[in-house]
Amino acid sequence: MRRSHRRLASRLAAAVTLALGAAACGGGGSGAGPDGTVTLTVDTFSTFGYEELFKRYEASHPGVRIKHRNVVQLDEYLPRLEQWIAAGSGAGDVVALEEGILSKFLAKPDRFVNLLDHGAASLKDGFLDWKWKQALSQDGRYLVGLGTDIGGLAMCYRTDLFAKAGLPTDREKVGGLWPTWDAYIATGRRYADKVKDSRFVDGSVNLYNTILAQQASQTAGHTFFDPSGRLVAGANPAVRGAWDTTVRIQQNGLSAGLKSFEPSWGSGFKKASFATVACPSWMLGVIKENAGAEASGKWDVAPIPGGAGSRGGSFLAVPRQSRHAAEAAALVRFLTSAESQIVAFRARNNLPSSPRALDDPAVLSFRNGYFNDAPVGEIYAKGAKAIRPLYLGPDNNPVQQRFEDALLALEQSRLSPDAAWRKALADAEREAR
Repeated sequence: MRRSHRRLASRLAAAVTLALGAAACGGGGSGAGPDGTVTLTVDTFSTFGYEELFKRYEASHPGVRIKHRNVVQLDEYLPRLEQWIAAGSGAGDVVALEEGILSKFLAKPDRFVNLLDHGAASLKDGFLDWKWKQALSQDGRYLVGLGTDIGGLAMCYRTDLFAKAGLPTDREKVGGLWPTWDAYIATGRRYADKVKDSRFVDGSVNLYNTILAQQASQTAGHTFFDPSGRLVAGANPAVRGAWDTTVRIQQNGLSAGLKSFEPSWGSGFKKASFATVACPSWMLGVIKENAGAEASGKWDVAPIPGGAGSRGGSFLAVPRQSRHAAEAAALVRFLTSAESQIVAFRARNNLPSSPRALDDPAVLSFRNGYFNDAPVGEIYAKGAKAIRPLYLGPDNNPVQQRFEDALLALEQSRLSPDAAWRKALADAEREAR
């Protein structure tokens, strides 16, 4: 899963973050209670779909209680997690690691429990090969985490706004409108000619990150950094290609200018301020939460322009500081099993990283009632096994933020296209030093 964002999405996120920080003062793990019960603290961000799974695990393990600490915003979660891991205290017994931060932790794998010491080697075939290797040290001797989801790509759209623009609303016909990003822009122009009170796409940031992840996985296999850790943002055609496509969308007046996960973006869903959103599988739950019950059935899901790709995805790890490593590792194995990934997908549409789960009828046949009964299992699982791995360097998130900032400055007419590109590269260089 998910996304690098700098500000709180809401007051709720701030409140949860403060509570999480206060709870962390005494350390993440908990000793056994008077009755011998072990409490395992699980730290996650955004939505993992684990609520039902936690209940099931506690029911089948009467000696274990689960304390779930969740932060809405990834950019609020990551600094605290890095601080806890560096300090050796404060983190939960199980922590979620987003793919953008994983390589930074892999540089010091001994700060986490080696899951190979807890029988994880036998689970290798239960994950897509590249997903398994992402959390494995270069020498293959240390496994930091087990994979949860992958961020298979699609495009979400408002059927009522498409009808208003005289565009087809059937998802297959909509997908046929945009086999390429050029065709997507052409469709946006048709929309803009007919509809004046909303924009075709939510904003530059979400779109850029999606196009970049897609094109980079199809070509170089990396984004801002190559596998040696060298900053190659200016030389990677995928970085510039995604930038140029996004700028063209801006220049055609198709963007609502909103930044994902900020309050204005959330209210934009409720106001029907835009007609399309690039939506990795995990985005479905985010859209539903922001658009609300009144928009049920108005959103649908179609194939993404440009072909298959993945954006986002996470892992579960056990920090070395946990006082219940064996119990925490057992919980990680349970939560990342094929069966549990199916439950999480049906709860929050987090696309499984398990080949068996991807092939399971419970996934392939799953339809999402909120999204006009779209066959999201089929849409997202189709081609998921063909997704190619994407390398993200240790400083991926801060560099990505600099490109996002430059795109927003361009969208707000504070910089010219050339100046925005130069600023993004210069700021990336500073971040990478």
